[in-house]
Amino acid sequence: MGRAKLVANARTARPVEEAGANRRRNRAGEASQLDPMIHERMRLGIVSALAVNESLSFNDLKRLLKTTDGNLSVHARKLEEAAYLSCRKFFEGRIPRTKYRLTPAGRKALEEYLAQMEELIRTTRRG
Repeated sequence: MGRAKLVANARTARPVEEAGANRRRNRAGEASQLDPMIHERMRLGIVSALAVNESLSFNDLKRLLKTTDGNLSVHARKLEEAAYLSCRKFFEGRIPRTKYRLTPAGRKALEEYLAQMEELIRTTRRG
């Protein structure tokens, strides 16, 4: 399989300091409306990677996001439960494989999240 693309590197994303987040919420009123399912950095990385790739295997995502099996499993399961991604498990010979795809609901949620973040950035820069 060719090299997968990744929009944002979830490992380098830094959590927002609580005080700064509160200031932005009070000033822009938008941060409280951000989808918490996508806003978490590892889940944002998963959704972003799947937005630019038709599908990715568990191992592709693990390598791209530089995370552990357990961490990826937990976050992928949450996204799957929210119907933001689909998971297909199958065997290649005797080797179990897992492939993920972004669902239409996941794509829409990401587009809304990005639009809200862009508006928050514009509001913050004007402020």
